[in-house]
Amino acid sequence: MAYTIAVAGKGGVGKTTLCGLLIQYLCEKDEGPVLAVDADANSNLNEVLGVDVEVTLGQIREELERAEMMNPSPIPAGVSKQDYASFRFNSALTEEDDYDLLVMGRTQGSGCYCYVNGLLSAQVAKLSSQYRYVVVDNEAGMEHISRGILPHVDAMILVSDCSRRGIQAVGRIAELVRECKLNPKVMGLIVNRAPGGELNEGVQEEIRNQGLELIGVVPHSEDVYEMDCEGEPTSLKLPKDSPVRRALIDAVEKLLKSQ
Repeated sequence: MAYTIAVAGKGGVGKTTLCGLLIQYLCEKDEGPVLAVDADANSNLNEVLGVDVEVTLGQIREELERAEMMNPSPIPAGVSKQDYASFRFNSALTEEDDYDLLVMGRTQGSGCYCYVNGLLSAQVAKLSSQYRYVVVDNEAGMEHISRGILPHVDAMILVSDCSRRGIQAVGRIAELVRECKLNPKVMGLIVNRAPGGELNEGVQEEIRNQGLELIGVVPHSEDVYEMDCEGEPTSLKLPKDSPVRRALIDAVEKLLKSQ
């Protein structure tokens, strides 16, 4: 079974950027193949990785709904709806040299995401045995954890900005992980965008209050900020000697060695 790393945190803390850098790090260490999973309905992991995605699971779900109402049906004669759906869902995988990317995406209009969440869970379960690592960029908040979208997690990386409210948010996520009995082998906190790569005493105190294990502090970077503003693929463009990249690698290595 693949080693599954889940990245979680509240919105706007830079978890998708760190997730993209993590995927690139695993590939450069020849730890592939890696299955990258964008489990956020507001998907943008592909932009961080510099990959074009042709179709998401959410879009395919909408396509299949329309197919059932069309006459004639776009489903080829002699092909069952189930087989056609399986074929289309398999086509949602974007294949790269060292990793493949699966994007949940969103359904159109209003309504619950339960169905497409279920599709994502089923596809990850189906595909994971083909990979050495599965890296999941979760949606902001606690939705996927509470719904059990990831039944198996080996390492949970919690990402926060350097604010007490951010630390409190990931504290609640950590508590939910325990309540849902995900039982990751390791769980650690990375604080992102810290001025000068340092945390003040108030934030450090909140980390202790929440019972979180701090594995890394990533400094604020103007380079990352500019790349984000320009829509450039951070994982490809960020210099190899960037303090951001170095801090993330140190944190991940610390987490994995702590098992």
